[in-house]
Amino acid sequence: MARERIVGLLNQEKDIEVVGEYADGTQAVSAIQQQHPDLVFLDVQMPACDGFGVIQQLGPEQVPAVVFVTAYDEYALKAFEVHAIDYLLKPFGRDRFAQTLQHAREHLERRRAGDLGKRLMALVQDIKPEPQRLDRLVVKSGGRVFFLRTQELDWIEAAGNYVRLHLGEESHLFRETMNNMEGRLDGRRFVRIHRSRIVNTDRIKEMQPWFNGEYVVVLQNGTRLTLSRGYREKLQERLGKGF
Repeated sequence: MARERIVGLLNQEKDIEVVGEYADGTQAVSAIQQQHPDLVFLDVQMPACDGFGVIQQLGPEQVPAVVFVTAYDEYALKAFEVHAIDYLLKPFGRDRFAQTLQHAREHLERRRAGDLGKRLMALVQDIKPEPQRLDRLVVKSGGRVFFLRTQELDWIEAAGNYVRLHLGEESHLFRETMNNMEGRLDGRRFVRIHRSRIVNTDRIKEMQPWFNGEYVVVLQNGTRLTLSRGYREKLQERLGKGF
């Protein structure tokens, strides 16, 4: 039988451990879910559940690397459609089996390298320090120096190479670009609603529909600001509301 031949050839490989062999698809699904093998040789035609049915039952999260084994060449294309790394056409010789096994080894090495890369990126994200956020601004205006806490700001608008800071009935010019200002403010509180406006979400009172999918953002002090469609999704994420 092909299964016995495959097991015999695999047992000759020093770097491979055969953890099981099963006669039907139902048993194969259960064993794969319990043992999580790296590689499975899967016969297309099996009792209870064929090889493609095994793949469907496992789902993308649990499917290991798969080599399909079949006596029918027409199944080869379908094997690759479900992302099998190779297929063995029965009867197969030792050389063809060795070639398939080499493909499997190369595939597993690439996958391990990819998983390692993902883990390293996750580690970098975990240990990367958070960028320092603005907590206080020092603003010079009319010969005076003002110390403003960012949480007191209502909204900010672009003014050339400056931004205008609005808080209550006051406003001050501050030498900074909108892009830099947006990057330095606490993104949990401040969100850009227009290419020339940033708003403190704690100051938002209501949203009013406007024209062409745009909205008017009404602040607690009555200020009305236009929300551009391009920034709508970002504001929705911050507010946690659909509008």
